[in-house]
Amino acid sequence: MKQVKVESIFFVYDDVKGIPLDVQQLMQKASTARNNAYAPYSKFHVGAAILLDNNEVVTGSNQENASYPSGLCAERTAIYYAGAKYPDAKILKMVIIAGSTKNTTTKPIPPCGACRQAIAEYEIKQESPIEIYFMGEAGKVVKSNSLANLLPLLFDKSVL
Repeated sequence: MKQVKVESIFFVYDDVKGIPLDVQQLMQKASTARNNAYAPYSKFHVGAAILLDNNEVVTGSNQENASYPSGLCAERTAIYYAGAKYPDAKILKMVIIAGSTKNTTTKPIPPCGACRQAIAEYEIKQESPIEIYFMGEAGKVVKSNSLANLLPLLFDKSVL
């Protein structure tokens, strides 16, 4: 037996003002999308914005349903729409802003496992990394240079 070490590297900004201007603009679009979330059950609103290599920006918000598994996260709403509307475009950056309507969320909120797997599919398909920035409603912003950094030991089509 041998031990294998898996390491991830993240960049942490103190707040939105520290991130690059183009990412600040994407974060504003994600914030606007977050306002369109339909989350009457969890009271947890999420917005995502994606920058494509054709300079289009696609947004999404979480959409819940009384039958919980039937809802969809903001990240998957945005990424699936990008794939349907611009199937040949590469995803350059994704930003995510999330928080509860019950209290202010200052801890950065990363994509859930299902969203990580969906984003991984696109990163593998396009054969180039997707920068991912995520935050709560306020406070620190975390950057990952790729989804593979967020989800090491990817499950992908190579095993099928």
